[in-house]
Amino acid sequence: MTARHLVDHAEYLQNIKRSALPTHRGEGGTFMHINHEKSLQRTVQELKAASGYSNTHTAQSKLKSLRRRRIPRQKEERMTHTNPDTLSRGSYSNSRRVADILRAETVGGTVLLIATVLAVVLANTPASTFYFGLRDTVVGPVIPGFNHLQMSIGTWAADGLLVVFFFLTGLELKKEFVIGDLKSPSTAIVPIAAAFGGVAVPAIIYTALNFTSPTALHGWAIPTATDIAFAVSVLAAVGTFLPSAMRVFLLTLAVVDDLIAICIIAIFYTNNFHGEYLLFALIPLALFAFIAYRGETMLHLKPLAAWVLLLPLGIITWALFLESGIHATISGVVLGFLVPVKMSARSEAAQAEHGLAEVLEHRFRPLSTGICVPIFAFFSAGVAVGGFEGLGRALTDSVAVGIMVALVAGKTIGIFGTTWLVTRFKNANLDPDIAWIDVVGLAATGGIGFTVSLLVAELSFPHGSPHTEDAKIAILVGSVLAAIVGAAILSRRNKHYRALAEKETVDADDNGIPDVFEGTYRDPKAEA
Repeated sequence: MTARHLVDHAEYLQNIKRSALPTHRGEGGTFMHINHEKSLQRTVQELKAASGYSNTHTAQSKLKSLRRRRIPRQKEERMTHTNPDTLSRGSYSNSRRVADILRAETVGGTVLLIATVLAVVLANTPASTFYFGLRDTVVGPVIPGFNHLQMSIGTWAADGLLVVFFFLTGLELKKEFVIGDLKSPSTAIVPIAAAFGGVAVPAIIYTALNFTSPTALHGWAIPTATDIAFAVSVLAAVGTFLPSAMRVFLLTLAVVDDLIAICIIAIFYTNNFHGEYLLFALIPLALFAFIAYRGETMLHLKPLAAWVLLLPLGIITWALFLESGIHATISGVVLGFLVPVKMSARSEAAQAEHGLAEVLEHRFRPLSTGICVPIFAFFSAGVAVGGFEGLGRALTDSVAVGIMVALVAGKTIGIFGTTWLVTRFKNANLDPDIAWIDVVGLAATGGIGFTVSLLVAELSFPHGSPHTEDAKIAILVGSVLAAIVGAAILSRRNKHYRALAEKETVDADDNGIPDVFEGTYRDPKAEA
């Protein structure tokens, strides 16, 4: 067993002890802590013998240093299994991290779904008076120079609380660009290009279906956006065994998609853009970046420091973005990209297992998935349908038809078609962990348009226009249909990947690490 395998072994045992996963159980289901402690000690002894160190303390120190050391690409490739019938992953500890994230988001997706259903029910029952009254209640401080801080509770949820989700999105995307799957330009260009296709094709379809109505044409940008929160939650809810590359693909696509939609709003739907506020925002952004990089040790070791130092700067940045006329949630993505992914060599926490971006993501994720996103969904999803008669009338309107067709069919065609087209070029590659049927499922999920789509619907038509309500109903129905189609495809693929994952639990040598992570996996069917 190599030193790296011993490291993975130790990490594996520590993960089991920490999370009490039902992976190795004795008779009657009792967890065998003593056996794992002995196995961990045995790992240290093996490392001592393999490394030539004469005492356990030195071996343990060597084990820690090996965990921190970056592995050359060639060695990393040798320690990952290459069996075409099983999933392609890195170290066992990394696969555990991805699985933990997906499990957390599965819970968040369930809470999000409950909040959405509750909002729709309240909006279409006698309780609608209370619901809409609460949603439209205006609150907010009065601060000289800031004219948009007095907003309805619903707007606060969409423009305020959702910033936390976009901040986490920025953190995760930066990690992928710096040390993850998007580090390679040839891989990153594919979901980025797919996002442009996912904007262009729905806009063309909507325009074609509403070409004869100048008023309806104002809503051409409504179906161009993908709702990140809902799309990622659907993926997490049905795809606990899907490759992490699929999540990265969808996350990148959705973020770029929304950035394009926000640019469309700024160019075509913003009458009062104030660039001076955006220039002022550079000051708190610079301070935020300075503290994040220079104070990384303090932020890493003292959780309260982020709330005391970074949160006020984040709020100021958000307020300035809001006053500038740009959708305020984009400030969350910008702030996320300012957090360092790797700990600098001069930092006292340089030997830490995780960088500051991952630490902050871990701290803020429960706030996002458990509070911010569900509250946003509760206040955004409540649309008064008006019974079957109102639903039928709304869905036959050309605006509604254009939105639904564009979201369900246009997004799928645009994302999948652009992905296929771009990968025909030499320097653009689809991640090898993603199959083409996976792209179809992701493309369909990209048709879930909610937050920005609802915002564009409000901006596209005059206040009180019947087109506005019809558009909202179409967004809700189209998003539900897209979610059903995407979930059906991804759920079927999840079963496929689950079967593959079961092969990765085989531990023939009973050393605590599945054989596929040691390159010793043997398919029983192939040997038979």
